[in-house]
Amino acid sequence: MQTKLLVPTDFTEVAHTAINHAARLAETTKGEVILLNVVSDKKDVASANKKMLEEEKIAKSFFSDCPVRSIVRIGNIFDDIGQAATEIGANIIIMGTHGASGWQKVVGSHALKVITNSSAPFIVVQKQIMRPSGYDHIVVPLDLHNQTKQKLELVGRMALYFNSNVHLISPFESDEFLLNKLKANIAWAKKYLAGEGVKSNAHIGEKGANFINEIINLASDVDADLISIMNLQKNSLMGMLGSTYEQSLITNDLQTPVLCVNPMTNTVASGSILVR
Repeated sequence: MQTKLLVPTDFTEVAHTAINHAARLAETTKGEVILLNVVSDKKDVASANKKMLEEEKIAKSFFSDCPVRSIVRIGNIFDDIGQAATEIGANIIIMGTHGASGWQKVVGSHALKVITNSSAPFIVVQKQIMRPSGYDHIVVPLDLHNQTKQKLELVGRMALYFNSNVHLISPFESDEFLLNKLKANIAWAKKYLAGEGVKSNAHIGEKGANFINEIINLASDVDADLISIMNLQKNSLMGMLGSTYEQSLITNDLQTPVLCVNPMTNTVASGSILVR
């Protein structure tokens, strides 16, 4: 089955960065790029369709044989990005952001709501295009929530495509019981990734350190191409994605792209093993 990569575009530079990532992913996964522009009025459709032809050329400039098509919808970005993803069966949405104060350029001032309104995972990019070798290094924060293990399946598939190194990082826990649980989660994650043929290493944060800073510092140290996070409160208006943690990572100063995975409702955790 062909991978379908949906790219909401507002015709800006960061949208073109998202198109770059989508085209390169399409090249690697033998997928299809679907460009989406949402307009609020029927009178804007013709103009948008004309601009979308130029966006398709941009996709092909990154990968000449890129299968690409475009969609223009009348509606609002809060609902229509997620709805379009569902209708076309998108496997992943690649979206550009201008930073914490500039989301409205692409998806409105409450852009994080767009992510929570979709069941598909997102890759959120700023200005960092994909390097020629792809996602060489992926940083994965791992905590005590069972749902955070779910992102490892997608991370594992991505790592196999690009022969990536996965860098797991967990916050320090002063409580011995919780620290042991963290270590068990890390051991499970490393075993899972090894079973998928993925290289990984693990880090536990320093006592009293800011975990966001530790994630960013690790991403800087390994020259990360991707940081993977989990949206644990998908149906909440604010949710974890409205928190300092997620927003700081999505709009990180390194401009490292962020893979944001929504929980799978048909997945349950059994001990340290996820069962579908």
